[in-house]
Amino acid sequence: MITRIRLVVLLTRPAVILLLIMFNATGAAEAGPGGNASLLAAPLAAVVGFLLFSVACNDLADEAIDRVNLPGRRPLAAGLLGRREFAIIGVIAGAGGLAASALLGWRAVVVMAGGMCVSAGYSLRPVRLADRGAVASLVLPGCYVAVPYLLGVLAVDETIHPEALLLLAGLYLGFVGRILLKDFRDVRGDALFGKRTFLVRHGRVPTCVFSACFWMSGTAVILAGTARLTVALAAAEGTCLACALASLRALSADRGARRDESIVAAVAIIGRGMVLLLLAHLSMAAAGWTQIRYDVVIAGLLALTVGQARSMAKHGPVSRLRVPGWLLAGSEPAGQLGSPDHQPGAVAAEQVACELERQSRARVGGALDQHQWRSLGDAERLGFPDARADWLQALLGPVRPLPVLLIEQLVQRPVQAVAEQARAAFGREQGVLNQDRLAAS
Repeated sequence: MITRIRLVVLLTRPAVILLLIMFNATGAAEAGPGGNASLLAAPLAAVVGFLLFSVACNDLADEAIDRVNLPGRRPLAAGLLGRREFAIIGVIAGAGGLAASALLGWRAVVVMAGGMCVSAGYSLRPVRLADRGAVASLVLPGCYVAVPYLLGVLAVDETIHPEALLLLAGLYLGFVGRILLKDFRDVRGDALFGKRTFLVRHGRVPTCVFSACFWMSGTAVILAGTARLTVALAAAEGTCLACALASLRALSADRGARRDESIVAAVAIIGRGMVLLLLAHLSMAAAGWTQIRYDVVIAGLLALTVGQARSMAKHGPVSRLRVPGWLLAGSEPAGQLGSPDHQPGAVAAEQVACELERQSRARVGGALDQHQWRSLGDAERLGFPDARADWLQALLGPVRPLPVLLIEQLVQRPVQAVAEQARAAFGREQGVLNQDRLAAS
């Protein structure tokens, strides 16, 4: 039970929940003082429920893709939770989010229900907006920005004013520019499984240009919609925008996946810093801070944001969020390996045949139909080596449990390499013997 609870905590994705909380707080700060302060916890509970529901839908739909893009970093793809458990988590989280939003009134319930419907349609078939290129990048931010922001507004004020909607539009445009860059991390699995994102369809340079346009338009709308705008805030937001555009220019040149990861992470830090600057401005303006204290806080937040982004771009992420070792230990690999069915080795031919037969019954029409071949073509066009092997390996992923795959990585492949070396040495000796026989005859 404790392991399951820790897995649920892992599902919240700390960086994402932090960003959604900032959107929620920004909405509350923009609405100004008023309302019932005791209800400020309700939108936070609703936001957490909404995020867990969205993550459950996404992980259920992208289980095979996550085996390629995020090996060991998603509990479902790692085999630590079953699909039924994920579905239960999604249902409970969604119901809890709706219940929390009901404390804020019927408008909040409408916002929450609408966001959940869009989030489910983004990931799940038959709608599956995630496969629709630029449409996916335009729809997903509508959930991740509008739901927490509007819940924050409704927690303070029962009415959503036009000024709040203008600021929401700016946050939305900026988040679209950020969400486009997420595809750089996921491009391999997206191309292999037919998730034709904007990056897969159009390539690196158009994606960076498209993102830059949204960054600039979002910043302009935010500044236009910010109440009591100051020179310090405008200068700080402009500096962050310049850093983001410089990072996008660097990202437009392909210099390796590790460098892409570092730049995208740096841009994410800049985006969070811009939201934090806006939140600080709204809070300090409402509290009536003096100009000197205000300027010091804005300058400090700007220096912190730029410094962290620069360090991230230079050194890259120190560690990635992975399924912790204590969770892997909880799966009891030793007991699983005790079964003769779990011997690491080649997948049985009948298992391959059964899996391909199951795929042939899917609604796309066949295991390697035109949809699948187009996906492989996208992956090969982007220059991924062994695209077909990766696709088949992920396709057969559910057949073999995670501990077997780990043992295969640690034991079978090194032993296979030694065996190949010994075979090569034996071949050379055999060749020398054959030459001696020819010479003797």
